[in-house]
Amino acid sequence: MELTKLINSITAIQVSGNVQRKDILGISLDSRKAGRNWIFVATEGLQSDGHNYIMDALNSGVCAVICEKENIPIEVFIHSNAVRILVNDSRIALAQLATVYYGNVSDQIKLIGVTGTNGKTTTTYFIKKILEKAGHKTGLLGTIANYIAGEKLDSEFTTPESVELNQLLQKMANASCEYVVMEVSSHALQMKRVYGLNFQAALFTNLTSEHLDYHKTFENYLFAKKTLFDNLSERSLAIVNSDDSVAAKILSDCKGKKTAFGVGCDSEYRFSGIEVNLDGTSFTLEHDGNSFNLHTRLIGEFNAYNAAGAFTLGYELGINPEIMQNAIEETEQVPGRFEVIRGKNKYAVVDYSHTPDSLEKAITNLRKVADKRELITVVGCGGDRDTIKRPVMGKLATDLSDKVILTNDNPRSEDPLLIINQMIEGITRQNYRVELDREQAIKNAFLESTGNAVILIAGKGHEDYQIIGNVKNHFSDKETAIKYLGKMN
Repeated sequence: MELTKLINSITAIQVSGNVQRKDILGISLDSRKAGRNWIFVATEGLQSDGHNYIMDALNSGVCAVICEKENIPIEVFIHSNAVRILVNDSRIALAQLATVYYGNVSDQIKLIGVTGTNGKTTTTYFIKKILEKAGHKTGLLGTIANYIAGEKLDSEFTTPESVELNQLLQKMANASCEYVVMEVSSHALQMKRVYGLNFQAALFTNLTSEHLDYHKTFENYLFAKKTLFDNLSERSLAIVNSDDSVAAKILSDCKGKKTAFGVGCDSEYRFSGIEVNLDGTSFTLEHDGNSFNLHTRLIGEFNAYNAAGAFTLGYELGINPEIMQNAIEETEQVPGRFEVIRGKNKYAVVDYSHTPDSLEKAITNLRKVADKRELITVVGCGGDRDTIKRPVMGKLATDLSDKVILTNDNPRSEDPLLIINQMIEGITRQNYRVELDREQAIKNAFLESTGNAVILIAGKGHEDYQIIGNVKNHFSDKETAIKYLGKMN
């Protein structure tokens, strides 16, 4: 695609230097990846400022630089035979470029976005299964993996940067995907990664305090989530969990068709009679005088909400309810999301519960299905992340569990013991111990528990690595649980 066409696609303050009729070979935020006949977009990030790497990009032969600052003299661009494009917001410009460069692909497919603190991944899996069961070829973008129809691709971020995102959407369109279901994170919304995309539907799961290290306040976090709904067209569907306290605020400026699900009387799709056991979760959903019995193999009351949200979306899309009932029944266990691993007498549950709300729900739901079994929780908190939640996580774990082993999650660059001590600040019971080695902590939970205990291993879920300092090693909670349950058997 020609540079001139791409320049015309963005809102520029000033265009200076040599604008040439060249075909652009790529667009990048990373000066190390940008090369000859590429466009480099300088953005100001949390760790570094892309404007400091403009000279590196020019030396690599880029033919255009998009930036917010005039920190490099225009003569340098002219000498490098490149054009400088000044904009108010580099991230908006990046999204505009990516959208046009990859052919406005969100206008060719039906894009469904799911946002919220918890439940995004499971809800997208339910929706994907429903759409596929109804005969629609479907792609998925999310935390665990990306799927182009049946092909699985690794996922680095919950929501990729706008260039990678549009590139993936183009691949999905080329693979004849009719629908794409994607998790939309607050970071992605704040960083405008989905700016300009045309969403046919958006679904809101819930909102609890999370990512406040990045968003600073709950109001900022809410506003980031809200932007997905603010930008929906009048033809789009806006579906929310009406039982969440911020549901009305999420919809306050939304132009789309608004629909709610929940147990409350104000929900168009109202569900009740939730029953949870080791075989799964069952409930009844009522809408417009009709009643539907739903069952999922996934365990937990929160999975009733995830399934109900997916059913609501499918119904609004016109999918046959019986097809959806079968799809929800057949949806397989999502890796690391309340994943049960059975031993001879004991069993483990591996869950991604890394927020206070998700940890509380995980333990509370385990209490309901574990009867009078001893419940031990193995948990830690990630480093270089939200420190406010650490004492809350410590208190919740010890208040709701019989015993707790505090251990490493991904401490990253932080002192692991400092993280644990911050968790201990919120603890008032003496039913915990500290074991920094995560494998040893899991092993001890099995060895020191009663004969038919339940061990919740919380925080990492599907992740198969652990980051300590700058070293990333292979580590899987699920593999470790299977290993020690097998030895005990």
